[in-house]
Amino acid sequence: MSAIITTKFRYQTAVNLINAIGGNGSQADDSYYLFIGRTEEWTDDENPPTPADSTYDENSARFNMLSLKKIIPSKVSHVIPRYNWTSGQTYSEYDDQDDALTTKQFYVYTEDDLSVWKCIKAGAGASVVRPSVVETSVGSVLADGYQWKYMYTLTGSDIGTFTTSTFIPVKTLATDDLTYQWDVQQAAVDGAIHRIKVTNGGSGYQSKPSVSIVGNGSGCTVQAADITLSGGVITEILVHTAGTGYSQASVVFTGGGPSVAATARAVISPNGGHGSDPVQELGGYYAMIASTLAGSEGSGDFIVDSGFRQIGILRNPIDTDTSEVGVATTYSACTKLTVSNVAGGAFAHYTTLIGNVSGAQAKIDAIDGNTLYVHQNIGTGFTPFQSGETVHVGSVTAGITSIVDPEIDNRSGELLYIENISPVTRNENQTEDIRLVLEL
Repeated sequence: MSAIITTKFRYQTAVNLINAIGGNGSQADDSYYLFIGRTEEWTDDENPPTPADSTYDENSARFNMLSLKKIIPSKVSHVIPRYNWTSGQTYSEYDDQDDALTTKQFYVYTEDDLSVWKCIKAGAGASVVRPSVVETSVGSVLADGYQWKYMYTLTGSDIGTFTTSTFIPVKTLATDDLTYQWDVQQAAVDGAIHRIKVTNGGSGYQSKPSVSIVGNGSGCTVQAADITLSGGVITEILVHTAGTGYSQASVVFTGGGPSVAATARAVISPNGGHGSDPVQELGGYYAMIASTLAGSEGSGDFIVDSGFRQIGILRNPIDTDTSEVGVATTYSACTKLTVSNVAGGAFAHYTTLIGNVSGAQAKIDAIDGNTLYVHQNIGTGFTPFQSGETVHVGSVTAGITSIVDPEIDNRSGELLYIENISPVTRNENQTEDIRLVLEL
């Protein structure tokens, strides 16, 4: 028994995730958070290990969390791999029979005008003429033999939020936003045929044959001027009018007196027509989640003068104050210990704090005056500290005057994503732009 997960299924999964984060549909009450965590060094900090999809690694991530920030709808988007148009590069073309199409460079991004173009017809070699004519129809065949379809243009916010060296955003408009993309979507023709591929040029043609398209649509035509005949062989067939409504079509040759008849096939446009749905057409089954972490935002929820080595996504964590699904913009996942009478020196980051009475242990993540931000994990154990007891790191001692528990229950929620990274050190004047790309 053979089966596949279709591209449309992957696309729909991306849609569901984006809608859930955006508060659309049945999951409007869900809360998604980006978290940072893990202050401890990896065995090799420059080559962090790949996280395992195991209960152990999940629990490790939960109890190494430091801070969380709510993911907002405007920071989530479909994205596609970025292929900059480059003179001299050979590109693939759209083909309704190519089951690996979305893994190929069949569209390009032109950096100078921030536009995206789908290749309808590839030339015989490299592309040397940049696509540039913005129009609602499929463009003319250029001097290099390439034919392009304008899809959309990125906006300033697209560039700032979702564009990286390897990905660009893509969206399908539901309403008129007064950009040319809306006109392109509305002008798209379902079941049009813009490309005829010669599969066998035949031989011995004395003259150009008549070419007709037979199928369940109408209006696709080829004229004699659209046929290239060289040495008795048909080398190219262009489309004169694209027609509409085709989901099946055959190319029929009549006349010309060949010794061996040519064969060709019609390439049918995607559902809705070229340009009707850029997300589906260009393989938008990637979702990008963007977040910006600025200094000690959240009134200290994001600690500074510390580092992190792990990022992830947590769905529906429980707020420890309300015992409900969290809705706050930020949360601290650390325990805060206020201490007094510090003696013997000063506490240091990433050391192990020990309670003299309780025997509790915790890792010190950050120090803000007399407040120690600490976390407990599998390595330290989870014995709680006692208010009033003395704690120490080596010869440095202090007394605990108050204990504030983490603002979220680390055991709660669904851990959807974990990424191990090389260390990032935070400070008050630093901003981290985090972009996670999920291939669904």
